[in-house]
Amino acid sequence: MLKKLILENWKSFRYAELPLDPLTVLIGTNASGKSNVVEALEFLQRIVSGEKVESALAGDKILQSIRGGVEWAARKPETNFTLSALVNGVNDNTDYLYVMIIETQPFCKILQEFIVKYSYVEDKQENIIKKNLLISWNEKELENNYTGIDVRKKYDDYSYRVTLADTIYSQSILRQIDGILDNDENINVYDFLRDTLENVFILNPIPSTMRQYSRLSDRMESDASNIAGVLAALPDEQKFEVESTLSTYIKELPEGDIKKVWAEKVGRFGTDAMLYCQEEWKHGHITEIDVRSMSDGTLRFLAILTALLTRPEGSQIVIEEIDNGLHPSRAELLVRILREIGSKRNIDILLTTHNPALLDALGPEIVPFVVVAHRDYETGESKLTLLEDIDNFSKLFASYSLGNMATKGAIERSLSHDA
Repeated sequence: MLKKLILENWKSFRYAELPLDPLTVLIGTNASGKSNVVEALEFLQRIVSGEKVESALAGDKILQSIRGGVEWAARKPETNFTLSALVNGVNDNTDYLYVMIIETQPFCKILQEFIVKYSYVEDKQENIIKKNLLISWNEKELENNYTGIDVRKKYDDYSYRVTLADTIYSQSILRQIDGILDNDENINVYDFLRDTLENVFILNPIPSTMRQYSRLSDRMESDASNIAGVLAALPDEQKFEVESTLSTYIKELPEGDIKKVWAEKVGRFGTDAMLYCQEEWKHGHITEIDVRSMSDGTLRFLAILTALLTRPEGSQIVIEEIDNGLHPSRAELLVRILREIGSKRNIDILLTTHNPALLDALGPEIVPFVVVAHRDYETGESKLTLLEDIDNFSKLFASYSLGNMATKGAIERSLSHDA
């Protein structure tokens, strides 16, 4: 699992760290930097999935551009940015730090990448952290045809072994294995990191794209446009289980009117699918409708549920403005679903929200996992602060619920006083 995201000169951030837990909540006012955090994860996911760096930022015929494209990816006046991901190792005693440095001007390319292994060793007197630089490469050494990279000046406490990538600087080393990795340990690390970062899923359901037939698919699109195709393509036993779970939870969303949700293959060749549901607005009168008549809130709710139920176990799901289209009275239901399914399927969730009802539904136990995005009042840069690290948080929490803190602007006022 991804444990921490580190942003350096990325968009509005000079430097910030985002700790990630099984359920992490990112809050903040408009233009505070929340979306920039989500886009950093999206960029990393694109890169390790094989996209070239310029396409990952600027988009192409298939990919939508990340806001600002190449020009605004690095915080002005800088011309490069660094994104780092700290990932849980296969056991509790090991973590891996993947670091990527990107140049945006005058050319868009990868300047350097490296992977550091952290081994945590328990000693009788203290805990010892051993660091080993497993893989590193950068542009300068490649151009000069060096066979090694001297990183001792910057990382003098690392024992290190370095190999070079025989490639142009447009794709990540996590997509290239031949000539880079020289032993089984490095190959396993490569596969592990790539799979972990590829399994970060950015979900932004757009109901208008969901109201159509969709091709059968084994992977949901970010906008959930192919939700019917994903459900219809599931093996029969899994399809029955997933649709039964969807139907159970969806009954609680409106006033008990939706009784069943399912997808069916359609067309002569059965390569497309449509989403259907049964409604009972009047007792004893069942009406079947397709996705074209479902409400926006229902479709967003179904998309979130389907992602939780069909993504691979061990995945990470990021949902921006999770409460869009959801009535405040159903916030508690949504929170319960996130916790139940996330825990059962070992899926970590990062969500952003403005909704005070959702914050209150999360309860006081969520406080250690709430991160506030905000602007520095002197420099204008975005920052990330754990809610419980705000100086007068105890006093705030004694006076307000989480929802009231957000509604009344108490968090922002406290942060401005801290500054």
